[in-house]
Amino acid sequence: MSSKRILMITGDFTEDYETMVPFQALMAVGHRVDAVCPGKASGDTVATAIHDFEGDQTYSEKPGHRFALNADFASINPADYDALVVPGGRAPEYLRLNKEVLTMVQHFFETNKPVAAICHGAQLLAAAKVLEGRQCSAYPACQPEVELAGGHFANLEVTDAITDGNLVTAPAWPAHPAWLAQFMALLNK
Repeated sequence: MSSKRILMITGDFTEDYETMVPFQALMAVGHRVDAVCPGKASGDTVATAIHDFEGDQTYSEKPGHRFALNADFASINPADYDALVVPGGRAPEYLRLNKEVLTMVQHFFETNKPVAAICHGAQLLAAAKVLEGRQCSAYPACQPEVELAGGHFANLEVTDAITDGNLVTAPAWPAHPAWLAQFMALLNK
């Protein structure tokens, strides 16, 4: 396996597991992961939220950890990266309002580089207009956004993931084993 340089775009109230687990797992197998957030620099932190599935009509939300960013958003050039990771949580709902973030996301689709998005990360993909004709899983509440963006919502078990071309998506953090395995398979091509 050759080491890849991976960009992770995240923000305040990103889902804790969907940020920390892929960040650490990808580094553990030898990849470099640069985690960035608009308006923040290396060493700054973002708040995380833990989303859990406890039998209610939707997930519960609890305070998570502080996640330390390790790169400066202002100096990022997506052309320097081999792949993109988009965690879920609350961050995608406001990151999708940032035109620079949308342009970065679009770069990875225009150049056919691997992209892994999970849970509410689909909100960012939909806003970037990169889902047309693609299978995309996400937290079920994001189904209308996936479909309005021209995507085909993949209604998967919470432990499953799906790959469509360069895109790997999953409904939520219980899918980490499948989601990360499929993403790593793309990285190794």
